[in-house]
Amino acid sequence: MALISDLVQKTLKTGYLTIEAEEQLRQLLATRCDLEDLNAFVTLQEAAMTGQVKQESREQWQSVRENLFPSNSAWCYVSVEQC
Repeated sequence: MALISDLVQKTLKTGYLTIEAEEQLRQLLATRCDLEDLNAFVTLQEAAMTGQVKQESREQWQSVRENLFPSNSAWCYVSVEQC
């Protein structure tokens, strides 16, 4: 099994975090994590937040959301107080 820092380095090189790599990271974070791995994971989070790394899972979610709620459709939002 790969180390977190190895997965992060690969992701930073490609600029893309696959769903499979995301799942591997979850498993590794749940079972073991040293300071080097933690620092690498924080670096990956920063890269994702700044747009240096794209996430396959977020792209899929965005696609589903756009199909369910097209931006050109007329939706009426009601506040909780109005219910």
